[in-house]
Amino acid sequence: MKVSLTQTSKLNSKISVALGGSKSETNRLLILHALYSNLEITNSSTSDDSATLIKALQSSDKLIDVHHAGTAMRFLTAYFAAIKGSDVVLTGSKRMQQRPLGLLVDALRALGADISYVNNEGFPPLKIKGKELTITEVTIAANVSSQYISALMLIAPSLPQGLVINLDGNVTSIPYINMTLQLLRQVGFEGDFSDNVIQISPGVISGKKEIRVESDWSSVSYLYSLIALSPSGSLSVSTFKKASLQGDAALATLYKSLGVETVFNDDDSLTLQKISEVKKEEHIVFNLVNTPDIAQTIAVTCFGLGISCHLTGLHTLKIKETDRLLALKVELEKLGAQVSITSETLTLEKSSKINENIAIDTYQDHRMAMAFAPLALKTSLQINDAEVVSKSFPEYWDVLKDLGILLKIK
Repeated sequence: MKVSLTQTSKLNSKISVALGGSKSETNRLLILHALYSNLEITNSSTSDDSATLIKALQSSDKLIDVHHAGTAMRFLTAYFAAIKGSDVVLTGSKRMQQRPLGLLVDALRALGADISYVNNEGFPPLKIKGKELTITEVTIAANVSSQYISALMLIAPSLPQGLVINLDGNVTSIPYINMTLQLLRQVGFEGDFSDNVIQISPGVISGKKEIRVESDWSSVSYLYSLIALSPSGSLSVSTFKKASLQGDAALATLYKSLGVETVFNDDDSLTLQKISEVKKEEHIVFNLVNTPDIAQTIAVTCFGLGISCHLTGLHTLKIKETDRLLALKVELEKLGAQVSITSETLTLEKSSKINENIAIDTYQDHRMAMAFAPLALKTSLQINDAEVVSKSFPEYWDVLKDLGILLKIK
């Protein structure tokens, strides 16, 4: 599916957008629900990733295919390893089989897990035979993917003695580790994270426990971009908490530098308000080590505003659905941008022109599709393989249409 987007003169701000639950929170809670059936989840994510995880957890098949769902691959690796009697092959798409998993597998093996590689050492597919994991302490590199660490944290309360996780090196994406810890605490488990050591005690959930998932801050980033690129306007979005567990809540601070003010309302909605135009000589410098999922959105916003930016802390982007740094460079340069990248940075030069009628390739990456779409406020463009947004935000194109963006679906 291809979507052509056409410039619109003014953003339609007369509606309130209700976003689905956070994919990150939902997927963590789904693992806990599988371990503790008396946990109930409301306002779950409608994303493909969460649907894939639910299907995998409910399946009795020997072959579990998570397709493009990276979070599901990592969380399920730990889950099946800790479920005594499970016997599965865990696989995914061609791209998933190129994404490294060795550090997590090594950590689980150190705990006593029975995991072997079907094809290439260090990569899916995995053959997993679940057993009781009785070793109580493990060390894992902290600077590659916080999802490896969260995967271990989520199974920790179900282990006979709990788990101590020693983090070796500088920790990547600390907010996601804190999110996992806070969700464990909300459910009723005891845990602590300090001095690069995470301690999770064993436990059970007493009685029925209900957790409501906050809406997804990563998804609202594209609406911030729309407001930033519009000449004026405001938009209400629900449901969000000022004391959010999600690291991407930093959008409220970051986008103030890009002309958007965030108001937290009493009904748990946000109002995004365009408050100023950004001067062309502005140079944005953000360290996104704790919020890498919004790097694409910010880079595209800065390009659309005609300003320069230097984004750092992006080393995890190379092992996502695609090499996001390279993909950003290629697609922005199609539009007329000047971009340079390293293994962990992106630098965008200011630009006074945006090329028209460019077809943006998405590389099977939902965030590429959604990050570039707000440029419809500045130029006409096409998004290839546009259906990929269903991975995290299935309603995305409908939301843009409701906001006044003209769409043509091919």
